[in-house]
Amino acid sequence: MGKKHEIDTPVTSRQIDLKKSFKLAVRSLLTSCSREEFRECFSRFTTAEQDYLHRLFIQVITSLHGNIEDEFESLCVETQVGLVLDNVEQLLEEQDLDPLYSKKTNIVEISNFLSMKKMEEIQHLKDMLKTAEEQNRVIQGRIDVLRKGVQDASGMADAVKKLRSECRSYGTDGVNETLDILN
Repeated sequence: MGKKHEIDTPVTSRQIDLKKSFKLAVRSLLTSCSREEFRECFSRFTTAEQDYLHRLFIQVITSLHGNIEDEFESLCVETQVGLVLDNVEQLLEEQDLDPLYSKKTNIVEISNFLSMKKMEEIQHLKDMLKTAEEQNRVIQGRIDVLRKGVQDASGMADAVKKLRSECRSYGTDGVNETLDILN
């Protein structure tokens, strides 16, 4: 079954690496023990029985290795691992060609960059707030000047009324010309 897959599609280096890694992992898990260790485990048996059991053990381990590797190959074909690895390879190649993609993305650099940008934004907002406060003070000063001017103007209006009334009273004394000038 694995042979058919190898004939249909070319085997990529990623597929070969995956298979090698799996075989190494299986072999390390299912290592055969030495003849001496085996004899220590079965010390109550005769030497001939120990040799026979050791050969049987080796056959079982070898068969188990083969069965596990065949099952792994079958699962790889069923789940289309080769196709997935090819897609991963293609994506990696596309990212290598993409000038915006950086292979050397460093989390610390990103964190520092974001912190710096946040601090710049905070400083910008503080500057905007300071400018707005200064503008408010200028506007408040203008409002105060206008209020004082209105008060001064109302005081002037009172003074003009008073002057007119005095002029009228003076005009009743025979000087109507001054009154005509003010009106």
